[in-house]
Amino acid sequence: MEDIKLMGLTHQQVSERIKQGLVNVSHDNISKTKKQIVLEHTLTYFNCLNVFLAAIIISTGRWTNLTFMVVIFVNAFIGIYQEFKVKKIIDQLTVVTVKKVKVIRDQQEMVIPTEQLVKDDIIFLETGNQIGSDCIVLESHGIEVNEAMLTGESEPVKKKMNDELLSGSFVVAGSAYAKVIRVGNDNYSTRLVHKAKNKNNASSEMKDSIEKVIKILSVVIIPVGLVLFFSQRSAYPNDLATAIVKTVAGVVGMIPEGLVLLTSLSFIIGVGKLARKKALIQEMEAIEALARVDVLCLDKTGTITTGELKVEKLIPYQPYDLQDIEFVMGVMAHECDDVNATQLALQDYFFYPDHQKIEDYIPFSSQRKMRGLTIVGKGHYVLGAPEFLLPVNHPVLKDIQTYTQKGYRVLLLGQTDSIDASTLRIGKVETMALIIIYDCIRPEAKETLHFFENAHVDIRILSGDNPVTVARVAQLAGLKDGHLYIDASTLPEDELEMEKIVSHYHVFGRVQPEQKQRIMKALQARGHVVGMVGDGVNDVLALKDADCGIAMAAGSDAAKQAAHIVLLDSSFASMVEIVKEGRAIIADIERVSSLYLTKTIYSTILCLVFAALRMSYPFTPLQLSLISGLAIGLPSFLLTLERSSSLSSQGFLKHVISTAVPCALTMITYMLLITFIGYQLHFDERMLSTYYYLVAGFISFLVVFVVCLPLNRLRVMVTSTIAIIFYLILMVMHDFFGINSLFSMSMIFIIPICLSTPFVLWLYKKGIIYIYQYLEQYQRKSFKL
Repeated sequence: MEDIKLMGLTHQQVSERIKQGLVNVSHDNISKTKKQIVLEHTLTYFNCLNVFLAAIIISTGRWTNLTFMVVIFVNAFIGIYQEFKVKKIIDQLTVVTVKKVKVIRDQQEMVIPTEQLVKDDIIFLETGNQIGSDCIVLESHGIEVNEAMLTGESEPVKKKMNDELLSGSFVVAGSAYAKVIRVGNDNYSTRLVHKAKNKNNASSEMKDSIEKVIKILSVVIIPVGLVLFFSQRSAYPNDLATAIVKTVAGVVGMIPEGLVLLTSLSFIIGVGKLARKKALIQEMEAIEALARVDVLCLDKTGTITTGELKVEKLIPYQPYDLQDIEFVMGVMAHECDDVNATQLALQDYFFYPDHQKIEDYIPFSSQRKMRGLTIVGKGHYVLGAPEFLLPVNHPVLKDIQTYTQKGYRVLLLGQTDSIDASTLRIGKVETMALIIIYDCIRPEAKETLHFFENAHVDIRILSGDNPVTVARVAQLAGLKDGHLYIDASTLPEDELEMEKIVSHYHVFGRVQPEQKQRIMKALQARGHVVGMVGDGVNDVLALKDADCGIAMAAGSDAAKQAAHIVLLDSSFASMVEIVKEGRAIIADIERVSSLYLTKTIYSTILCLVFAALRMSYPFTPLQLSLISGLAIGLPSFLLTLERSSSLSSQGFLKHVISTAVPCALTMITYMLLITFIGYQLHFDERMLSTYYYLVAGFISFLVVFVVCLPLNRLRVMVTSTIAIIFYLILMVMHDFFGINSLFSMSMIFIIPICLSTPFVLWLYKKGIIYIYQYLEQYQRKSFKL
């Protein structure tokens, strides 16, 4: 077996297998190809619909009404250009987080990406590695594998020689040499659509809401367009071209052409900006999920502490000799290959003894909280958490409390009468010594926790360490309510009780991986948007079920694959800037989405109203293009560039509709009012069109004003400038847009009409708020019944 490990494949054998296609090519690249990007921004349902409408306009010969296509081309170009830029950044950064494996080739160990593995490669696997290709165990050193990502079963499986290891699973204890037996599409995990079926997608209320709007519009737009066409045909029985132009205007107005682009573009730009802040976004929706997180779960190690441990001192117990204790600890520290931060601290403190033969080795795992081994000729020894090795009322546990209350971690070295590696059982433990270890608290931890407190994000610490120790460390780091701790071994099985406990306690000690997952789900059941920050294999189950899973790049492969976001600098402090950026992106989209949905709502209802009245639709595509450009496109672009971190607490759809619906109703009310006035005063079609257009423009800029509240210098400049530009254009080019001169005496009625619109808008807004409050009260009463 030693020869196999030393030799591995030769360079020539690897080349031959690559030529034969026996290479572990991965199809999990998060970055799209350039072809995919171009197609996604061009071959959309609404783009195709706009092209169809443009073809109809061309058939009428009225080319000036094709201006709405300019928006489509500009949208597509900007979207493609921005995503190309971000693709370049992401492709460079993914090199940092690519899954890697230690392989034996040409008698040498080397680390390569899993995509470069070939069939028959000899690989070395250890704790924290995710298995990148199906293989068979050649030599096992107590390796245990968690196959939860594949089977859903979280219990680790002990593997022996000739047992298969499946890609997608990960090593939770021990190590092994293994031989690759399947690669690429032949892998078990690939056949199960690796990763996608097991990891929850990052939650995105905004994306879900916009998709609902798009689905409804997709169904409604064609029949409404047909109804409008027949009504316009009736209104213009001898002028097919005008009927078509008016119909196209109605349909184009219903299309929120910029909303989908704005959302996807904001996400894409956000991915690029967060990448520059050393955060790799593996799902674009994770930006919103992170922005809406109101409970953040952390492991103590690597977040509020540096992850580096130091041995403070060794406390021997009689009748064991200090020299014997140091000898056993030297073997424990240097002969075990499941290396972690604790192991490194022990190796730094204890000397490496002469090579000792060990057998019946039980590797450390987060479930057992201990490791055990037999030193040939010396006896059986265990090292781990005292409360897992000693009975409840053991006097040594009282000694330990003195140290745990000061924030120290305590390991117990014990001698036992038996160790069974096959059943993972040990005999009665006698205390030999206590090893006192301390965590190095990150200098920026206090400032980071203070930021989340001010941002109304509750923190939960989930740690495998003693709860008293964890609580003390949390308090030293400045965690509010850090004194509210509980031992996870006492958590109830009842889900309702569990929900109450997770609402009260902020520090959970002795947490096992399955319990992290349960705590996560209990918080979600209470209506929280939950984020999870982790770096170890024990965090994987919680990371994959979180609304937003965040992993450290320096952590295990399994954690990085299960997460939605990877912190490339492995610094919890960088979460501050990342959360700020995420909140700014989502707040901007929330604000400007009202502009697009206002136009969609009033256009849809006006189509139906004027179809029912069999009257001419109020606008032409040319007229709507100017309003869309100045009252929607330009302000949405400028406001998105402005950064705001104030998210709405109402939720995306409720927040947007509470603005869009009153504005749309105001527009509909005044279009009907002008229709009535025009009928009473016998306006000709051009005069009526002038009134429609000027009032529609005023209301559109009023919507921009509402969206910009509260005002600042930039927002005042935006609202006033676009309104001035709009009316200046109409003064000079009124004939081009098919309206009368603004200096005509007949325009006198425009002033009182426009002045009354803010009051009507205010009434509608109050009415919508009242309806919401009534429905919420009714819902609460129904729930109580």
